[in-house]
Amino acid sequence: MLGTGGPLLELSGVRAAYDQITVLHGVDLTVDAGQVVALLGPNGAGKTTTLKVAAGVHPPSGGRLLLGGRDVSGARAGDLARAGVCLIPEGRGVFPNLSVRDNLWMMTFTGRTRGEIEDAAYSRFPVLGDRRTQAAGTLSGGEQQMLALARGLTTDPAVLLLDELSMGLAPLVVADLYERVVQIAREGVAVLVVEQFAAAVLKIADHAAVLARGRIPWQGHPDSSLHAELSSYYLGSAP
Repeated sequence: MLGTGGPLLELSGVRAAYDQITVLHGVDLTVDAGQVVALLGPNGAGKTTTLKVAAGVHPPSGGRLLLGGRDVSGARAGDLARAGVCLIPEGRGVFPNLSVRDNLWMMTFTGRTRGEIEDAAYSRFPVLGDRRTQAAGTLSGGEQQMLALARGLTTDPAVLLLDELSMGLAPLVVADLYERVVQIAREGVAVLVVEQFAAAVLKIADHAAVLARGRIPWQGHPDSSLHAELSSYYLGSAP
């Protein structure tokens, strides 16, 4: 069970490395229940690594990872998933040769029946019900992203980690997907979104953080001052 006080997800002084190369240099970030936090920054800043650490996919080399106030630093991905952390990685990860229904049925390991899984998915994303017998690989990019979200939400997560939700999708599709993310957050889920394209997520984010060179030099409410900060870090003019 997750604690009820404080943020659901907290990274405190988190460092991470690949071989001998350090890519995160002391990241501090919190996400509360019902909050959408946008993690922004240029390619190579360490955004995806931050998500991997939060999901237990990549071990931190320093600092602490807390879930509901409990120190889970170094916990395995499976253990964190059972504790309520869900990662939707870049690239969606659906099985293209399986039908929408079969993709969903693969989540019966969560203890839910096939019927319960389908009902939950189709009530949240009605278009998936219309496509239930269609091969997932023939869905549009937006529909595949909906399927990835529907599968992840089967685990009833407390923390949802999204990596580049907008990749390869038309702006109108992205706007619709992020409205659905807002609805998920309103159910009490803590949502951390990694995005390279800030405009895609800032309209719905409650809090934003800029990651540059493995550090977070700025974070706060996503107001007009953020755009100047982003320009400097994306264009490489910031120190």
